[in-house]
Amino acid sequence: MTDLTRDAAEVTDWWRRHGLPGLFDVHVHFMAPPVQRAVWEVFDSAGPKLGRPWPIRYRLPDEERVEMLRAMGVRRFSALPYAHKPGVATYLNDWARDFAARVPESLWSATFYPEPSAVEYVAELIGAGVEVFKVHVQVGEFHLHDPLLDPVWGLLEDAGTPVVVHVGSGPVPNEFTGPETLRRVLARYPRLSVIVAHLGAPEYGEFLELAQTHERVRLDTTMVFTEFFSQMSTYPPALLPRLADLGDRILLGSDFPSIPYPYLHQLESLERLGFGEHWLRSVCWDNGWSLFGAGR
Repeated sequence: MTDLTRDAAEVTDWWRRHGLPGLFDVHVHFMAPPVQRAVWEVFDSAGPKLGRPWPIRYRLPDEERVEMLRAMGVRRFSALPYAHKPGVATYLNDWARDFAARVPESLWSATFYPEPSAVEYVAELIGAGVEVFKVHVQVGEFHLHDPLLDPVWGLLEDAGTPVVVHVGSGPVPNEFTGPETLRRVLARYPRLSVIVAHLGAPEYGEFLELAQTHERVRLDTTMVFTEFFSQMSTYPPALLPRLADLGDRILLGSDFPSIPYPYLHQLESLERLGFGEHWLRSVCWDNGWSLFGAGR
């Protein structure tokens, strides 16, 4: 048995043991091959936005990665491209549209960047049925409250289309990260459907508060509580009761394929919190299904 075959078998055993129909992972990445290679080169170099070596366990071609997710029983998963500069979002979105068309389990994912054309291509994508957007302010180096994004947030609020935002200051902060930029957006667009990546690490408390005070703000678990991530940002024990109480706003995320450990480790890390079967079922399946449903 190969390591990857073992990974798939162990993940399947895990969700079956918990009586789940499979897994719903809202934080998975698939990108156009040239872009994916460039992203992995950044990981390989332990670049300044990572701050440490970051080996990639699931470095496989797209088709093999899709089959890996299927073998693990990840019934629905995102693709989450993210634009790092002006002028690239349309290329990323065109590729992601094609990917969604050929992979029915995937959430049709897209991205945007603060540029004059953003409102037009976001409106077109919403009208066509895109299911989720992703923005990464640490990589893109922009503020969520950039005036060029005002009409985009208005469109997204009206449509209810979720957007996954990497806005926490982990793994390496810069002037664009932190809760204040999202707080300013939510003050103007309080019904915006937001999924805060990595539970907002390391500003866990501030992002937890935003989820508690805004009905449509959710948090994903991506990498949090794993041994690798805890070396960079440990979740404060004092906040665990609040996280347990907020089980209906927490979504499973993994960052597959660019993780340095078996997929199972994220699941076991959540199980070790001891929040109970209902919390695990909500996070690993029910909440994603409630937000996105069966999809296209």
